Parts: sequence; structure tokens; C-alpha cells
Amino acid sequence: MHIRLLAVGDRQPSWVDEAFGTYTERFPREWKFRLDTIATVRRSKNDKSRQAMDSEGGLILAKLAPAEQVILLDERGKQMKSETLAAKLIDWQSDARDLCFVIGGPDGVSDAVRQRADMLWSLSQLTLPHGMARVLLSEQLYRAWSLHTGHPYHRV
Repeated sequence: MHIRLLAVGDRQPSWVDEAFGTYTERFPREWKFRLDTIATVRRSKNDKSRQAMDSEGGLILAKLAPAEQVILLDERGKQMKSETLAAKLIDWQSDARDLCFVIGGPDGVSDAVRQRADMLWSLSQLTLPHGMARVLLSEQLYRAWSLHTGHPYHRV
């Protein structure tokens, strides 16, 4: 199974890249993890965020493969405990489809992207900066893998 993160926002602070890298370097090789980024659409003072969301949505949809299972990180999504995520990860691996997590732009994602998603996942009820969401996602995926394999990283 290939896992990738497709995220709007190509420039992140160095601490985000460092923390994100800390966890993704620990991922199992068979995941063949990859980060793909899409530049944030520029917004002018009079620009409506809906236009930017729709433009970014088109870019996101163009980068999704038809057979990929898409998990959209969205504040309205389902929240999970780490153990639940570990079980979901097993289900996703047995599904044998490639997996793509999506983080939208600063205004969210278009309705078309939301409809394309196979699942909406909320990392928290808090509003998170995009960089923090990347780090949290990578840490939770690593934690889910460690739970599944019995690695001592996760302690109950």
C-alpha cells in the first residue's frame, strides 16, 4: 500500500518540516510514503474565499487517482482514538488500495473534494494551523502503526 499526503500550502516553517520528517522517516518502507503539495491560490483583498477554494479543489482533484482511497482531514469529520485509527489502518491495508490523506487550503476544500472523499477525519475539535495538522497526522499514523505491530512507542 502506498500512502501519501496531499496538502495545500507548499511553504511551511522549518519546525514543521523537521517534526513531520521525524515521524515520516519512521514509517515502514512498504508504505512508500510521499508528500505532495499544492501551492495556495493567491487571494486578493476583494477575492471571495469560495473562488480560491474551488480553484484549489480543482488542483486537488486533478492529483487524485481514481482508485485511491481519499481521507479528507476536515473539522466536521469523525474523530478517532489512536486504537481506532490503528484498526482503520489495518482495514485500509487489507483494502489494497492506495491511500491519500488530504489537507485543504486556508478556507477549507470545495464541495467537489468533500464529495470525492471516502472518509472525513477530524484530528481535533480545535482549529489547527496546516503545519500542525501535518505533524499531528504523521505522528498519529506512526502511533497507529506502532500499535498494530506491538512497537513500544505507544504506551497505554
